[in-house]
Amino acid sequence: MAYTPVGRETDRIDGRLKVTGAAAYSGDYPAAGMAHAYLITSTVGRGRIRAMDTRAALGASGVVAVYSPFNPLRLYVMPGLGENYAPLQDPEVRFHGQIIAMVVAETFEQARDAAALVTTTYDASAPRTSLDDEPSTLPETTPSGRPASSTVLATGVASIEAALTASDVVVQARFHQDAQHHVAMEPHATLAQWRDGILTVHSGTQVPLFATMLIAARLGITTDRVQVMSKYLGGGFGSRVLSWYDTSLAAAAADVLNRPVRLVLTREQVFQVIGRRGRINQTVRLGASRDGVLSAVSHVTEAEMPAVGGWHMDAAGSSTALAYRTPNLHVEDRQVTLDMSPTWAMRAPDEAPGSFALETAMDELAVATGVDPVELRLRNYTTVVPGTDRPWTSKYLDECYRVGARRFGWSQRSATPRARVDGDWLVGMGMASAVYPTDRQPATVRVRLRADNTAVVSTATVDPGTGAATMVATVGADALGIPLRRIELDYGDSTLPQGGSSVGSGATASTVPAIQAAARAAVDELRRLAVTSTRSPWHGADPADLTYENGRLRSADRAMTFGQLLTTVGAPAAGGEGAHAPGDEATRYAIHSFGAHFCEVRVNRFTGEPRVTRFTTVVDAGRVVNAKAARSQLVGGVIMGIGHALLEHNPVEPGTGRLAASNLADYMVPVNADIPGIDVHWLDRPDPVLSELGVKGLGEIGTVASAAAVGNAVFNATGRRVRDLPITLDKLLQDD
Repeated sequence: MAYTPVGRETDRIDGRLKVTGAAAYSGDYPAAGMAHAYLITSTVGRGRIRAMDTRAALGASGVVAVYSPFNPLRLYVMPGLGENYAPLQDPEVRFHGQIIAMVVAETFEQARDAAALVTTTYDASAPRTSLDDEPSTLPETTPSGRPASSTVLATGVASIEAALTASDVVVQARFHQDAQHHVAMEPHATLAQWRDGILTVHSGTQVPLFATMLIAARLGITTDRVQVMSKYLGGGFGSRVLSWYDTSLAAAAADVLNRPVRLVLTREQVFQVIGRRGRINQTVRLGASRDGVLSAVSHVTEAEMPAVGGWHMDAAGSSTALAYRTPNLHVEDRQVTLDMSPTWAMRAPDEAPGSFALETAMDELAVATGVDPVELRLRNYTTVVPGTDRPWTSKYLDECYRVGARRFGWSQRSATPRARVDGDWLVGMGMASAVYPTDRQPATVRVRLRADNTAVVSTATVDPGTGAATMVATVGADALGIPLRRIELDYGDSTLPQGGSSVGSGATASTVPAIQAAARAAVDELRRLAVTSTRSPWHGADPADLTYENGRLRSADRAMTFGQLLTTVGAPAAGGEGAHAPGDEATRYAIHSFGAHFCEVRVNRFTGEPRVTRFTTVVDAGRVVNAKAARSQLVGGVIMGIGHALLEHNPVEPGTGRLAASNLADYMVPVNADIPGIDVHWLDRPDPVLSELGVKGLGEIGTVASAAAVGNAVFNATGRRVRDLPITLDKLLQDD
């Protein structure tokens, strides 16, 4: 059997460049004659700009221009994607932190200092900022196109209320979480440069196609005039799915000034300008028999929807609608319109908040019925989407429970809260289960075989730090049967064939079949050259008599590497493109990855300080392409879940709409000292329905429900249930 790099522990092909500082990120690129831009943002939450005094700024050293609603750069709105307004086009202030002006100068420092000289006078009014005070509405559809409210009443019960009333045991819980932010390591940055009517933009993006569409639409030009370069990306987590208005403003200024313009956001501006996860309230009600079998499930959410546009959160529909077998199911995702900064997808955008509420409520049901939390989930296990007869392409969540419980030592858990004490620390265990869809998109890849026995794989697919580039090279090497070192990768450029986007845990599942198809097309072209070139030893042969394996063409009497053949016939290369589009699998099956989380926490009896001390996660995510990258992604996802549970939130300042923790001093994220060793394991069971390799998504499954596992462990340690995230020590010290 031929050697394959698939499934092995493979170092990242870009790893050395990144750790040595040689990798150039968006803010690193130089350009001759470059100017620097700096944004000015609003200090009120709603109103109108009455006047803006820019005279001092215009007279400051090095200042080239100041753009504002009174001297605007022309921008347009692209309906249906991104914000529903364009900055600087009018004096209206729609939210605190809105872009209201931009200074361009010869240096960053000059632009920043001049921006501080601009004074703005407002006619301010009170913004709508409270999630609890405004009426909620049901959108027509969710991001997935599913109706926003779906009810399944399979037993003929008149209503979900009747089904709950008829249940032996009922658990009801209400949950809240504040705004959360992606906090990618690399701040958002743009270098925009025009040459002969073509705009080249160096700017981080997870979806090159979206970036070119948005930039072109906002500038009023066609997409063929925009090239987006995003080879190295310092994290995305959803924040770079869209191109935000900072990039379009830099591009518009570069056009007007006829010189390159760089715009790098400050960390506070990233919090203000870039979309974030919105606030959400959730109510979960579970009805069950005394032995824990579900008879009714209701999950209703009310999520923040900024008036300027944003992410339609589908927390109940993306979590509870898929999780457990029940004859009576009601999920409803409502939205509250507020005068706040735009919201957008953040890693496991709907599933992370939705699963925290559901999996916490399931733990409460386990307590109410006296059934072990793992056994409770097995008793309500479903092999079809609840309320339908649609099965999954593959599902081994039950095995995840068993493997995870064994690896973690779940049998040592005491069901009685506060039963385990170690000195000053209360010790508890909790678990939760996770489900996340595999997003599959149309993808195209190009493969070129070269005369030096190397191959180039070309795709616009971006690697936001997930290891996507190494995945493409690994699958290319496997498909061509050559060592990974002989693969050269050309990626992160919107003008290349559109591979799978780095979003929705779908880059691998979308791109792998296209790479394989492109490799087959390149080999077919090699065969064609072999039988048509008069210089080939196989001239005039039947192509069917030639086989390709491990980089060689073979017939009954001879074999040559593809490089030898290309050299012999005088051709520099042979190549082909391969495309793959999802079939009708999604209409016949549900396509998801699954996982089980197990967590141990210690809570100080006197200070209330919570600490995660052990964590085990087992996932069913199809076949793994790169074991090293898979482990990194799962560990990273769990770390985000720990941050979700214990640290991360950005409260809104009443009356102004200011997100009060918009900096890295006040917005807490996990650091090394917060995180123990995390044990992650995958079943590595290929999904035969999806592709030859059988890969599914795993980039986000680690974030789904890991916060609930932490919260459930905190309850087991202390007997205190916290439903208002994050779980901070003050909440654990409160009197009942």
